[in-house]
Amino acid sequence: MGVVNVTPDSFSDGGRWFDADAAVAHGVELAAQGADLLDVGGESTRPGAARVPVDEELARVLPVVRRLVAEGAAVSVDTTRASVAEAAVDAGAVLVNDVSGGMADPGMAAVVARTGAAYVAMHWRGHADVMDAHDRYDDVVADVRRELADRVAALRGAGVRDDQVVLDPGLGFAKTGASNWPLLAHLPELVADGFPVLVGASRKRFLGHLLAGADGQPVPPAARDHATAAVTALAAAAGVWAVRVHEVAASADAVRVAAAWRAAAAPAADVPAATTTKAGRATVRVGHAAGRTPGPEGVR
Repeated sequence: MGVVNVTPDSFSDGGRWFDADAAVAHGVELAAQGADLLDVGGESTRPGAARVPVDEELARVLPVVRRLVAEGAAVSVDTTRASVAEAAVDAGAVLVNDVSGGMADPGMAAVVARTGAAYVAMHWRGHADVMDAHDRYDDVVADVRRELADRVAALRGAGVRDDQVVLDPGLGFAKTGASNWPLLAHLPELVADGFPVLVGASRKRFLGHLLAGADGQPVPPAARDHATAAVTALAAAAGVWAVRVHEVAASADAVRVAAAWRAAAAPAADVPAATTTKAGRATVRVGHAAGRTPGPEGVR
């Protein structure tokens, strides 16, 4: 999943793709580098970020979604708002990537159920301006798994099918530093819970702190891509469904390495299927991980 930030204040690129033409060109480039999905977002979720009005988010996102779909790309929309999700799906997006897991907007689950779109439910404890205050866990792995299970139950109650759902442990969200590493180390447990898993470690601050120099200062976001690719390789080897990254080429190579590694270690039938997309028809198949049977028709 390649990131297309249509925002002026992204932590990772500082607004380089805020212009719609630039965003579309960037998305096309990411697809050429191996991105299966292009994740278009119009509201920054960096720590401390303020919310933007819904009309502004729509104005940023919809033109880019439409144009990338017209280019034959499979597009996801990164939003916590039901109205933005619905408009983006109407414009051709096939997946809604909701960092709040439906908690920010009580209408989101109904939109997902009604449209049949694939849906990423991320672990979340609050918006960007307050999330760091919620980095308190008894056992971060057990707590995240339990809270994600609560989101699945809520989605089911709203009529969302299991084969629409992808789970995301929410690296960096209410997890300021050390809390992220146990989640990565225990990815096989989250995969074994039976839902496809998305990992979004790309350029995040815990990697910046890991790579800090002698002065203790974290390296800037663009200097975290090698570490991101290393996480991609390990996450793919653990059986995750997809990784969300800013720099696609190195992570695409890392996925190939992990796939070859897994294929050599086990019969092909035992290796969970990767994401499949069909450019032009905008079809995403959300197959369950850990050897579970994917939905027969996928999610359109």
